[in-house]
Amino acid sequence: MDGMLSQEEINALLNGVPEDAGTDTDVSANAASDDVDMLTDVEKDAVGEISNISMGTAATTLYSLVNRKVTISTPIVSVATWENVVESYDRPCVFIQISYTVGLDGKNILILKERDVKVITDLMMGGDGSNTDGVLDEIHLSAIGEAMNQMMGSSATSLSSMLNKKIDISTPQASLVDLNETIDKDDIAPFLNGDFIKITFKMEIGDLVDSEIMQLYPVSFARELYDSFAKSMAGDAEEEAAPVQAPEPAPTAPEPQMTASVPDQQMMPDPMMQQQPMMQQPMQQQPMMQQPMMQQPYMVPPMQNINVQPAQFQTFTSDMQLAKEKENIDLIMDVPLDVTVELGRTHKSIQDILDFTPGTIIELNKIAGEPIDVLVNGKLVAKGEVVVIEESFGVRVTEIIH
Repeated sequence: MDGMLSQEEINALLNGVPEDAGTDTDVSANAASDDVDMLTDVEKDAVGEISNISMGTAATTLYSLVNRKVTISTPIVSVATWENVVESYDRPCVFIQISYTVGLDGKNILILKERDVKVITDLMMGGDGSNTDGVLDEIHLSAIGEAMNQMMGSSATSLSSMLNKKIDISTPQASLVDLNETIDKDDIAPFLNGDFIKITFKMEIGDLVDSEIMQLYPVSFARELYDSFAKSMAGDAEEEAAPVQAPEPAPTAPEPQMTASVPDQQMMPDPMMQQQPMMQQPMQQQPMMQQPMMQQPYMVPPMQNINVQPAQFQTFTSDMQLAKEKENIDLIMDVPLDVTVELGRTHKSIQDILDFTPGTIIELNKIAGEPIDVLVNGKLVAKGEVVVIEESFGVRVTEIIH
């Protein structure tokens, strides 16, 4: 009666609850979690198409950096774990982390093989891609990070047009990872502890690289990509299905009706009736076959005549054109231009430049006695030869380049 349960009542309540009730609840919760984490085939296809378009744009950017033909195959999308990545990829390898800051909320990881990174960075530094010996150092990581920044930046631009919203990324972070060692996956990305989406590409760079790269997505980020893609496609479909409204016809003037009533005093009178007012006559002078006076129809006043004349343009003669061109050139006669005399050029790697010391000789691509180049604002305009005038160097122009 005091509101407290007795021991017998507590035992009765406990005996009425099945022992495996909590287990069933946990199992159902785990099943629901598994359903959330898995992607359908439609979602995988959409994510693969998005990655295909994005990496195609990135390949075009990489071509401009290495000056070699870059080919990236159609991606293969699958669900993977960290153990799958460790078993199927070379080691050590380079992890490049890209975070989306605008438009999308997530992170993805791009994995490249160590040799591929050395080839790309060597080509970026002016080499032929054969300098792959030595240890992968900070210079390589910095160079590949800059390459990925431009590649994924162009990929984000492609995503923006595809998803109809602005998308931006942070600066990619490149790091060398040895998959043989124990790795704290939380330091790289927490989503690597569970299932994630693995997208595999085949990459070819000329005849130097024939390799495989991987892109890792969290499942939630892949689903966000699919949702944004589906909304964009639905919006485009609604715009295409929207009926085209025909323009409304212009209102037409009502047809005049003939009535036998007396004309309204406020109605606009007939101009002819204003000029010839009707005179009243005696009844005996009216004709015998008299008919009731009919109301005159509403007459629209005629529009005033508009004097339209054809447009006349001045005929330009060759003398006038030359005078106009001379006048335009006179406007920029005082603009200063930079004139540069170039003895020759050469390509050096960063390592060679760092080894420069006083007395180092740099060989140029010009042969002794060959004309030198005269450039104006960086554009070749003439060729000439070096002369000395009162202890000063000069250039005698020998040929004008048209």
